Amino acid sequence: MLRMVLRRSVAVLAVCMATACGSSSTAHPADRPAHETIPSKAQATGSATEPASPAVPATGGSGYSATLSARLLTADSLPPGFTVEIATVMPTDAGEHRSGVDVSCPAGMIPLLSATRLTGAPSAMAAATLGYDADPDGWGWVGNEVLRTYADDGARRAMADLRAFIGRCPTVASSGQGVGGGYRFAVAPGPRLGDDSLHVRCSATSGSGTLECDSVLVRTGTTLVVVQEQGNKPGGDKYLTMLAEAAVRRYQSTGS
Repeated sequence: MLRMVLRRSVAVLAVCMATACGSSSTAHPADRPAHETIPSKAQATGSATEPASPAVPATGGSGYSATLSARLLTADSLPPGFTVEIATVMPTDAGEHRSGVDVSCPAGMIPLLSATRLTGAPSAMAAATLGYDADPDGWGWVGNEVLRTYADDGARRAMADLRAFIGRCPTVASSGQGVGGGYRFAVAPGPRLGDDSLHVRCSATSGSGTLECDSVLVRTGTTLVVVQEQGNKPGGDKYLTMLAEAAVRRYQSTGS
């Protein structure tokens, strides 16, 4: 019961911090109402061994790209037990954030430090919520994938800014929504993928409880492929490398 309360509380806090930093109420794909995502669980068509490809919505909110969404992971491109829900409302990134002048590390930096938001302005985006309910310990795993394409070198600059932010603010104290505690961030060892890759180690503590929100970011050309876990228990990043590798393969193999 305690871990479930903590998990939900941290998720609420993350949404609150993203909103306070200037994003919309859809700052995180997993936190959107059900009607704003399109389930893409594989469905049998004539044979249980022949899953259908999930339909990609033709239209969506500002920044949504059906073409880019078709390059997201699908349930039938992942091991059994994983589900994918395609989002039609995109999160808002931070634009040309100039926090380097500010030497403090306010709670409003948490979405940027955790890679929930990035600096810059993508020309197109695609996002999906990833779930895995077959974990042997019964905890369940939740994460997301976000694709961002840029018209310039925004992908490179976003990763450089993220490294700089974490170097300056490895810890951030936070309280709100009834949750007191703090966040820790670090650049951790991770897979070497694409033109550049980065593993962000993120943990949130409240009392004696700890939840993780690790991310793997991969730059391939002018695109960023991001896979992130959301409020999972320590060790929950065990799926991140596999998912990041699968996401990059999927993106690269579906290009023109």
